[in-house]
Amino acid sequence: MNSYGIEESKNGESQRQKRHRSERNFRRLGLSAILFALSVLVLLLATITLRGYKAFHQHEIALEFDFDPERFDIDPENDPELRNANFNLLVKSAILSTTTDKLNRKERRALFALVSSGASFELRTILLGDLTALGKKSKLSIPLSDDADMLLKGAIPREVPESDRILSDKQISWVDMWLAQGRISRVFNHRFFSNGDSRNPELAGIWGALVGSMWTILITLMLCFPIGVAAAIYLEVFAKKNKLNDFIEVNINNLAAVPSIVFGLLGLAVFLNFFGFPRSAPLVGGMVLALMTLPTVIIAARSSIAAVPPSITEAAMGMGASPLQVVLHHVLPLAMPGVLTGTIIGMARALGETAPLLMIGMVAFIVDVPDGPMTASTVLPVQVYLWADSPERAFVEKTSAAIMVLLVFLILMNLAAVLLRNRFEKRW
Repeated sequence: MNSYGIEESKNGESQRQKRHRSERNFRRLGLSAILFALSVLVLLLATITLRGYKAFHQHEIALEFDFDPERFDIDPENDPELRNANFNLLVKSAILSTTTDKLNRKERRALFALVSSGASFELRTILLGDLTALGKKSKLSIPLSDDADMLLKGAIPREVPESDRILSDKQISWVDMWLAQGRISRVFNHRFFSNGDSRNPELAGIWGALVGSMWTILITLMLCFPIGVAAAIYLEVFAKKNKLNDFIEVNINNLAAVPSIVFGLLGLAVFLNFFGFPRSAPLVGGMVLALMTLPTVIIAARSSIAAVPPSITEAAMGMGASPLQVVLHHVLPLAMPGVLTGTIIGMARALGETAPLLMIGMVAFIVDVPDGPMTASTVLPVQVYLWADSPERAFVEKTSAAIMVLLVFLILMNLAAVLLRNRFEKRW
């Protein structure tokens, strides 16, 4: 081999080493990007979990209540709903019975502030459920106020000066007294999952937002799935190639990238102002989210239909099936895994949307649980937004806990997409 050949061989070896080195560097860069993304994700989930897990339990105080009908104006015969009964006085009497101190008016207000202001409503609910307790003394547990609960959870430091704390030294001493008496217990916060929204953090729950989200997502699915699949079938199978259909396809692709708040403005202008639908209703929210999700469903369905081998269509046509029978009996069942995957992913995106729903009034403070699609309600992402804007310290952990619940729903929806896809792919 001459010197020129040796030199060429060396250059080729050098080039191969450079390519291999570049490939290794690229792999390292990709692995670093994945590790960085996973680290950020773990950090985010850890932060949310550490802030939110305490919301799943709360502290209650056990008090002795004397359901004296005459003293507290309890009259089930003339007042079946017990709306005129003085349960507030009943709660205050039970709280005062825990201490022998002589308290002035200011100190009494400070003592009463350690127990939830919604305790009277809970007593009314308990007595309506069991009228046999009327005229008897019962020991019942009621929730502490959010400030007392935060103190026991360690969110309010005891060692700082009294002027820098929301609770005074006297209030802390009363909480310690109740602890010494064995009255305070930590229990699972069932109110978080069974109550609607409330101005009192210790009574606020996500049930109303969950029901509103279910109604909204149900309406979104009922609208966007059949319309999206039908549009995909027409555009992919039956539509002719002309300028009008090309214009429609381009606009569908463009709508998939439009900011979600634009659909909220559309819903505000059309559904509320023009058609006069009620504000904050899941029906309107579902229609707005259906408009936003339709492009995603159409694009996913078209891709799935196009992926079906032409031999399936040709075989069905050769057996004498009509074009509609070919699509409904052969093409669509085989394309269903991709269609369902795209639909569920679109539903997951709709479940996490906030901006379009704010535009149609679903940001309102709704206490009652909705009983239908026309009833005013809110949804879970908007509930998170409302709580995050609240000044009370207890709403911080409520916000993180609601985010945890929302993430669980999103994970379950994506898991359902994977399971459905795998199930239908077995038929392929």
